[in-house]
Amino acid sequence: MRQYPSRRSFLKGTLGASLVLPPLEFLGSWPDRGRVNPRRFCALYTANGMSLPNAKHGIDEWAWYPAETGTDFSFNKSTTPFVPLREDLTFIGGLHHPSGPKADPHLCSDMWLTGAPLHRPVPGTFNSVSLDQIVAANTKQYCRRPSLVLSVDAGVGYSSRTGTISYDRAGRPIPAENKPRQIFEQLFHANQLSLVDQRERLKKRIKLVDAVHENSEAFGKALGRSDKEKMDQYLTSLSEVEERLIASERWIDVPLKEQNHSDLEFEVDKEQDPAAWYRTMFDIIALALDADISRSVSFMLNREDGMGISDTFPQKIGLHQTHHNLSHATDHQGQLEFAKYDLFLSEQIAYFLERLRSYSEGDGNLLDNTIVLFGSGASTTHNSRNLPHLIAGGRNMGLKHGSYWRKDGEQLSNLYLSILHSLGIPVESFSDSTGRIEEAFFTYPSV
Repeated sequence: MRQYPSRRSFLKGTLGASLVLPPLEFLGSWPDRGRVNPRRFCALYTANGMSLPNAKHGIDEWAWYPAETGTDFSFNKSTTPFVPLREDLTFIGGLHHPSGPKADPHLCSDMWLTGAPLHRPVPGTFNSVSLDQIVAANTKQYCRRPSLVLSVDAGVGYSSRTGTISYDRAGRPIPAENKPRQIFEQLFHANQLSLVDQRERLKKRIKLVDAVHENSEAFGKALGRSDKEKMDQYLTSLSEVEERLIASERWIDVPLKEQNHSDLEFEVDKEQDPAAWYRTMFDIIALALDADISRSVSFMLNREDGMGISDTFPQKIGLHQTHHNLSHATDHQGQLEFAKYDLFLSEQIAYFLERLRSYSEGDGNLLDNTIVLFGSGASTTHNSRNLPHLIAGGRNMGLKHGSYWRKDGEQLSNLYLSILHSLGIPVESFSDSTGRIEEAFFTYPSV
């Protein structure tokens, strides 16, 4: 019978108590594990692009991009929540993925953090590792959780309409989590008893997978392509659970930073109050970064092409169309409402950045030690060039802010390589990068 890597490593890790390690020297003690100022990364993705209204409608002041480049730019109406954060962020224009689709950038959530082509050049292969997972692989020795993979919808979705933006080294989608209370409990209240219970549940799920394969073989039938893909996704999910358990057990005897969690609102219904749900998720992320539980976060704020509950969020806040329909609007009212939804998202991102600024750490605050990337795989409607991006934080990693920088035709992977070097990860390249950005807002401190 076929053997699965996750099953082998699971059995190795759960036989006996050898996984429950005493505090190790390399772990250090909180809050400094390896650096005076830890280096962290958080990627935030929005689908369907941003509003860049047609000039004929006379609402240029609602465009997401500023009208002027350089340091003398002015915020437009959809980005006014960022005004107090001016010196902590940079607008970036002109970026694109050369390997991305030319006609349907709604496919780009798959490749936003990977830069890999979306076609299948070799049977059985698809995509490649995402930026956040490179960061996770290089920071996991310092924290309990290698990465947090979050989304408005749980799981992975499916190709071209994904529910995640994170991919492992084999290009397989990493399932996202979306339940605030469950995420919080996993991060902050894990104990030996709960870990034992989780291991038992994982063991039962692995047995279930084996039973499916045994039954298919008993009937002389192999799983079809669709079923095999579903099983592979399921196994990927089990592997992620297993890796998380192993990491948690290594840290079981290392105390967490004392924090106040009393203001968290877990009983939020994103269908009724999207803003409250977003802010609870951002609160949890900020707390996890402050406690140094993880140094790599990805958060998919909504899904492409009308998929998932997030498509109705504009209507929940008083607008008249769904998110996807607004992204295709060509009339004055539709384009204005699309911009007003950008304003709503800007409010949520600004809230998160302010939360990070509120935590003191080392030589500054948590935002100074975290690079936050916010962007989309589309410009507006079905335009796959000039992808809107904003980068914030990272002051202690050499980032200089307070400008709108634009370079038409710049590869998005070059930005990713620049981020990795700022984080102190000395890779030679990332995906299809041709070099890092050597101007403007990156100054690259020594690794």
